[in-house]
Amino acid sequence: MPTSLHPEVDTAEAVGRSAMRKVRLRIVPLIGLGYCAAYIDRVNISFAALGMNRDLHLSATVYGFGAGLFFLSYAASEIPSNLALHRFGARVWLSRIMITWGLLAMGMMLVRTPHQFYLARFLLGMAEAGFFPGVVYYFMRWFPPELRASAFSQFYIALPLSSVFMGAAAGALLGLEGRAGLHGWQWLFLVEGLPPILLGIVFLFFLPSSPADAKWLTTAEKQWIHQRTTEDAASVTHSHGAIAAALRNRRIWQLGFFNLMCLGCSYAYTFSAPSVLQAATGFSSARIGYIVAALSLLGAGAMLLGARFSDSRQRAARALGTQADRYAHILPWCGLLAGGFLVYGLGHTPVSAILGLGIVILGFNGMQGPAWALPASFLRDPTGRRAAVGVAVINMIAMFGGFLGPYWIGFMRDLTGSYGRGIAAMALPALGCAAIIATMRKAARRDQPEAPKFVQ
Repeated sequence: MPTSLHPEVDTAEAVGRSAMRKVRLRIVPLIGLGYCAAYIDRVNISFAALGMNRDLHLSATVYGFGAGLFFLSYAASEIPSNLALHRFGARVWLSRIMITWGLLAMGMMLVRTPHQFYLARFLLGMAEAGFFPGVVYYFMRWFPPELRASAFSQFYIALPLSSVFMGAAAGALLGLEGRAGLHGWQWLFLVEGLPPILLGIVFLFFLPSSPADAKWLTTAEKQWIHQRTTEDAASVTHSHGAIAAALRNRRIWQLGFFNLMCLGCSYAYTFSAPSVLQAATGFSSARIGYIVAALSLLGAGAMLLGARFSDSRQRAARALGTQADRYAHILPWCGLLAGGFLVYGLGHTPVSAILGLGIVILGFNGMQGPAWALPASFLRDPTGRRAAVGVAVINMIAMFGGFLGPYWIGFMRDLTGSYGRGIAAMALPALGCAAIIATMRKAARRDQPEAPKFVQ
């Protein structure tokens, strides 16, 4: 029932609430499951390494280099993949990505030599390329600006939750050592490579490529989504040189390097955490898995909290007709991330190792919602091509962090005999993240003369 003097506004708001409720129920969980499967197959070698490195005689440097190779091929294939998604539609392209990476993830069980390990990781990165930036672009077509951080976090929460599942399941799968003549780490790759294949088939039949293709939305709901997601782009002149325009955009490069350092931090601890915790505590693989699962649950809570608070400030700013300060919701998490690495790397007890890793997980996850809501604030054009390319460029730059982080940790482990110094040094890129965000915030304030103060 209308409650204001403008019943047409109340009607539009009701249509919007109905549309967003349907999208959150039908799109977000499906995408979240897909990313959960992707992340597990990307990083399950962190648990497989507990036996694989010994069986295949892989040094920490070889392991770190192979783990990071995934991100080089991913980065090289990202822009073509996102352009293909823009051309063929999310339903077909995301399905293709999931099925091919699932097959290659299962093929990891056949690895026998360092060079085969390198090749398998390189091909896996090429197969998965475009899934994450494709989803970011896909969500920009479904959610209006003031809902993007929370929507993104509801999908991206699959990252810490996948660590929960992976941690809980790793011990059981590694415990199958010798069954059917396979090592435990081979069972890990075999079983965890199957879900993306099945999900890829589900995507092909149930995922709409755009709101216009969603049969479960009413005409009014489709119109509301189209209007609310494109209204900021109405005054933007279309550029046919989408790639060139993206490469000239200063903010794309800033966010690219921010995410490069952020992902470098993330994968530095992700690929080494089981080995570090086992060395610090002496616990079994199963107990290490449960610790990682518990800490990842805390990370999921931090991700939801950070995104919800950021979006609430965005809605308040919209109501006041001013500019919300997403940047202020990222900076404290960067500081927490840096402090966590110092505790994690410089401590010498089981408690400091677990506590430090927990702080690192909180810091990384807490910033993700507001950080990935930033690109939509300046990647706007009526066709969506510039947004697709811009997000791909940001993530392409970021992927190099996924190579550098694991390689750095492995190199320092072989050089010094422990992980501590390499992990503590990751506080520097965490502080670099804060410096970039502070710089972008200052520039955004300067570029908003009509709104000199952000709503925080």
